[in-house]
Amino acid sequence: MARNATNKLLHNAKRSKSDEFYTQYSDIQKEIEAYLEYNPNVFRSRVVYCNCDDPFESNFFHYFVLNFKRIGLKQLITTSYKPSPIANTQLELFGNDKSLSESKGRPKINANKFIINEVGDIDGDGEFSLKDVALQLKNNKHNEWTPLKGDGDFRSDESISLLQQSDIVVTNPPFSLFHDYIKQLVDYNKKFLIIANINAISYKEVFPLIKENKIWLGTGMGRWISGFIVPESYELYGTEARIDEEGNRIVSTNNCLWFTNIDHGKRHQPLPLMTMSDNIKFSSHKEVKGIKYQKYDNYDAIEVPYTDAIPSDFNGVMGVPITFLDKYNPDQFEIIGVSDNGVIDDKYKIPHFKKHNEPYINSKKIYKRIFIRRR
Repeated sequence: MARNATNKLLHNAKRSKSDEFYTQYSDIQKEIEAYLEYNPNVFRSRVVYCNCDDPFESNFFHYFVLNFKRIGLKQLITTSYKPSPIANTQLELFGNDKSLSESKGRPKINANKFIINEVGDIDGDGEFSLKDVALQLKNNKHNEWTPLKGDGDFRSDESISLLQQSDIVVTNPPFSLFHDYIKQLVDYNKKFLIIANINAISYKEVFPLIKENKIWLGTGMGRWISGFIVPESYELYGTEARIDEEGNRIVSTNNCLWFTNIDHGKRHQPLPLMTMSDNIKFSSHKEVKGIKYQKYDNYDAIEVPYTDAIPSDFNGVMGVPITFLDKYNPDQFEIIGVSDNGVIDDKYKIPHFKKHNEPYINSKKIYKRIFIRRR
């Protein structure tokens, strides 16, 4: 009940084009640190661009500015979107210091642009903090804080110009515009790490890129993202919705994930497999234990209802759940296609069933299957 209510909230956000889901610092830190563990130099001497993020509100900005020196950034660019209903209200870059609250030129009603070139201990307290960033921005030394000319839409010429200057894009883009957003990143050949709804896996703009190993999932899906900060206008559905110790309203979800084209260690971990007969004997899943792997009515492939039931001794095409991508190793498996948008060659379909994309078993439809085979 709680999960369905929360998922409904996210789907409503897509329909209403209300995209104010702010990512928690802990979730950002957990994901990015996994890439640094695999390659400590992944961000070194790079320009990171966080578009679709109000610098006053964004934990993406907070993470990268606080870790600027440690990870070796060359520059951090962050832009916001003017109509944001929670701009400058949710997270506070300037804290409660009244001497900073009326910073010169602070454009409260405009889309903002922050460009960070240098960080350091400005106030002399012996440590670097967001207060130091605020002082640097206030004095406009080495860094830039200006209003954008437009509304900050990622499709505007102004935002595209900043995109072209960047090496890596890291953000939580608007769910309602994800089709346009991912296309732009691919068109401009950018490295990226972004959050998306799990349904984006089978989008016609996305799945062919996954199939061709041009993009892939981040280091975890589902519970890996523990929840989003939402404005006061959102009702807190379900038992997992909460208000945290800082007063942020959190909506939890298990239907979002990270998309990226930056390599990470989990992507190269082989999935342990048992033989078909051992799976039938020992699987804890009732759909596998004690029965044979069933062949589809309309595909020359077998149904494998769970990722951990993929057999090690079957060399044909298999239909697996979409969550398989969380365990996908391109050195171990080849992706053939996906069922719900028809991105699969007709040669794998039984001739008189070619008009059906979703697979059937005994005339019963099986939804959202990714077709794979072992390498």
